[in-house]
Amino acid sequence: MSWILLSLFSAVFLGLYEIAKKESLRGNAVPVVLLLNVLTAASVYVPVILLSRLSPELLPGSLLRVDELSLGGHLMLAGKSLLAGSSWVFASFALKHLPVSIAAPIRASSPFVTILAAVLVLGERPTVWQWLGVGVVLISFYAFSLAGRREGIVFHRDRWVYCMVMATVLGAGSSLYDKFLLADGGFRAATVQAWFSVYLVPVMLPLAVWWWRLGRASSPFEWRWSIPAIALLLLVSDFLYFHGIEQSGALISVISPLRRTSVVIAFVAGIRMYGEQNWRAKAVCIVGLMAGVLIISVAGR
Repeated sequence: MSWILLSLFSAVFLGLYEIAKKESLRGNAVPVVLLLNVLTAASVYVPVILLSRLSPELLPGSLLRVDELSLGGHLMLAGKSLLAGSSWVFASFALKHLPVSIAAPIRASSPFVTILAAVLVLGERPTVWQWLGVGVVLISFYAFSLAGRREGIVFHRDRWVYCMVMATVLGAGSSLYDKFLLADGGFRAATVQAWFSVYLVPVMLPLAVWWWRLGRASSPFEWRWSIPAIALLLLVSDFLYFHGIEQSGALISVISPLRRTSVVIAFVAGIRMYGEQNWRAKAVCIVGLMAGVLIISVAGR
């Protein structure tokens, strides 16, 4: 299968992941949902790690093989889990309280945050086209804020919007760290994904303990089958994504905007499943946001 098709299928599973996450978090205890989510992912990868050590010949090729790591390597991947896990916590609390048709597009703007980080932290100088893309994203965000006001969501005053923005910033940092790990750190994709999934468990555990001791009364938990589906859908999406990147001739500048078309699935689900309002205005904003993301990504080639 070509890397373009793999990227599109990855976007489909990423959009389904957003729907499963919204359904799991709706009126539910965020800390428990997150813990069960990461436990599901870890339960998938622990056998893969053991097979990689004890019987690697049983694995289908080297694509799933998890390499042995030094203590420094484990610490680096634990740091990746802490960074991404923090992003998930902010995103989950925001998604619980925001319409998915607003939350998902904010998360899809990570290339905008990445380019700002490259300018402010790494001293990079974007091209004119990249600055144009940044401007389009900013205008789209302003348009989203106007659409959100019709539903009582004032962007610059709403703490859940700030939570989603913080999640996007941390997620962009995690993506930059991924690039370092895979390009400069010498890690293979399967190794990063496996140990990242395992180390997310101790990252999420303290929040769940806090809920058990102090938050059960005010935020009860209800089991839903969409909870383990969150982890499984994301694992499949990431697997297709990494497999596409590893193919000869694959262009990350094309894969990135293709994968972010997942926002369309989340947007349609928000309308069909939850009856979210002002969808026409939001649709125009999403078109502008995706255009800005596309300009930033393609201009970076």
